[in-house]
Amino acid sequence: MTISQTPLTKETITDFFADLQDRICRALEEADGTGTFREDAWQRPGGGGGRSRTMAGGTVIEKGGVGYSVVHGEATEATLRSLNLTEPAEFYATGVSIVIHPRNPMVPIIHMNVRYFEMSTGHNWFGGGIDLTPHYVVAEDARWFHQHLKTVCDRHDPAYHPKFKPWADDYFFIPHRQETRGIGGIFFDYLKPTSDTHKAELFAFVQDVGNAFAPIYTHFMHQNRDLPFGEREKNWQLLRRGRYVEFNLVWDRGTKFGLETNGRTESILMSMPPQANWIYDFRPEPGSPESQTLDHLKKGINWIHA
Repeated sequence: MTISQTPLTKETITDFFADLQDRICRALEEADGTGTFREDAWQRPGGGGGRSRTMAGGTVIEKGGVGYSVVHGEATEATLRSLNLTEPAEFYATGVSIVIHPRNPMVPIIHMNVRYFEMSTGHNWFGGGIDLTPHYVVAEDARWFHQHLKTVCDRHDPAYHPKFKPWADDYFFIPHRQETRGIGGIFFDYLKPTSDTHKAELFAFVQDVGNAFAPIYTHFMHQNRDLPFGEREKNWQLLRRGRYVEFNLVWDRGTKFGLETNGRTESILMSMPPQANWIYDFRPEPGSPESQTLDHLKKGINWIHA
């Protein structure tokens, strides 16, 4: 892989993310067939802004959000504490964040985020990841998904997947439920460059992760969109969406960062499903597909060789 020798600027990185949002939206609209994204451009009072694009009522996508943002300004005390900084500093953050909630329970929920963060102190890093949340876990689909991500990682560093896959298991975990949000994927954060060349290499990896999203999810859209389902499966989907809400509101660092930095609430919370449900102490019938799915919501499953 050829890496540019020209030092990266935050503007170059930002431009890539803006273009990535455009390309992903086009791919999702084409795969859905009828749904289109509505754009809501916004400005952040403290500096910067973004484009929130949402789809509702598509053939496959019941609700989806593809957000792009570039925000900057004075870092909050909470952000400074998280970075072990004691002096005031400015921040610059840009990235793309996606959550898709499908209509058919046999199509999985998917999330992706790729981002770049820069501080006036000179600190800068990349983060991101992709994870899949099936309402019903199918081993063959899980294997395909994880193999695709491993291939992306291996193109850049064979050490990435063995590190980033467990990181996703740990991150996308709901402690109060003692279950993973889904079947995981990859997650990485604070990838700090040690030189201009290393920064270009990290950016190439982040680009590859971002570019993998559309082929991965449109595969599941085409494959599962017409699978049959009934009231039972739809009720289960609503319960699993409830778990998704619990993770995003209680544990997700990106949600917390957005709210702490006075981000736009509608854009931050566009990851919420259109409907969700909670039933007190619900326990699926032993041996049922729902029970089998719960059995697979655990850390450490090697899906590629399962």
